[in-house]
Amino acid sequence: MNGLPRLDGVASLCVAVSGGADSMALALLARDWAASRGISLTALTVDHGLRPEAAAEAIQVGDWMAAACIGHETLAWRETPRGNVQAAARRARYALLDEWCAARGVPILLIAHHLEDQAETVLLRLGRGSGVHGLAGMAPETAPPWPGAPSRLRPLLDVPRARLVATLRARGQAWIEDPSNADRRYARVRARGAWPHLAALGITPARLAATARAMARARAVLDDQVHDWLARTCRFDSGGYAVLAYPVPKETRDETGLRALAFILMAVGGADYAPRLDALERLWGRIKRGDIGAATLGGCRLISSGDGLLVVRETRGMQGALRIGPNPVLWDGRFAASGEGLSIDRLRPGGLAVLRAALPERVVRSVPAAARGVLPAFYDDQGLVAVPSLGYRRPGSVSVAPMLEFLAARDLPPNCFGTDRMVLV
Repeated sequence: MNGLPRLDGVASLCVAVSGGADSMALALLARDWAASRGISLTALTVDHGLRPEAAAEAIQVGDWMAAACIGHETLAWRETPRGNVQAAARRARYALLDEWCAARGVPILLIAHHLEDQAETVLLRLGRGSGVHGLAGMAPETAPPWPGAPSRLRPLLDVPRARLVATLRARGQAWIEDPSNADRRYARVRARGAWPHLAALGITPARLAATARAMARARAVLDDQVHDWLARTCRFDSGGYAVLAYPVPKETRDETGLRALAFILMAVGGADYAPRLDALERLWGRIKRGDIGAATLGGCRLISSGDGLLVVRETRGMQGALRIGPNPVLWDGRFAASGEGLSIDRLRPGGLAVLRAALPERVVRSVPAAARGVLPAFYDDQGLVAVPSLGYRRPGSVSVAPMLEFLAARDLPPNCFGTDRMVLV
């Protein structure tokens, strides 16, 4: 904990506590560390409602936290997930945790991922054919996903789970065993069962965690090269689209191009992770050959035009209208938006006609036609209020100006952007 730079001057922390051994140990360790420094600590438990026992378990965690003199809150999620239940639950969990911290100005969220979690991540990514960035595993620190949200710190990535369990036993602290941890339908559970066989080959959790650290160092060097390449060949717009020089420079190395393409697709598509490496390689091969025409990947459309290769958000899968409260919201995984009482959505049918009536045609045409229908826009009960990336705001609409930030600007060189990343209108 002492080596984590984000903790300088911090007055409060939160720790995510499911009740499992890992998070219970982290809560107790964090309590001791925070108390010695006068830092306030709150434990947060998310009740996904996916198992009948979940509510009772959250109450049990609350009782344990009270006995340990740790403040506790339960955050409930009551949606019915479709598709990948684990992925949907993970997104919901982090959204609830981030929103709770943001509303109270808590800058740090502690997560109990440990050495075996890191090793399983690397192992699963090996199975998917991941490259350097995937094999770097989880980072000890993850920057806030949107303004006001907390940084996520993982101080236990080098600590084996057995030590965490031993810590709880030494302190007489019970924990909850999640039955899903034994359900072989989940890839992580199957990976966990493979360790005895892999150990015979010298493949252990400690060695895979060491591989992740080595890959993280390599990733940092590669990212510097990718940022330089993007600054020279790609322009991002605050409206959430990008234009890549096309054809790409012939001297571009494949590893640089693949990572740059992943950056672009994640920025424009709003995904947490890059597309699978084999899909990226096929698309990059087409881009290098100059025969792309049009393609889709990672929630994005790629369209060859006279100005270059346009990368825009697909309408399929885009988040719908989201009401904005007193705090900033994350919309479509790409934008931080504020403007209490307004809604944020993509530019709806009819919105373009409003823009053409209010703005010079050259301003409207400054956005490629394929990108106009997916521009972020603010609405109220009377209709379109603002389209920040075009500088439009309905006269007399609201007293507080809406704000929009394209979050990709936080991870990319400033000279990739032709306009400011944060737009007030």
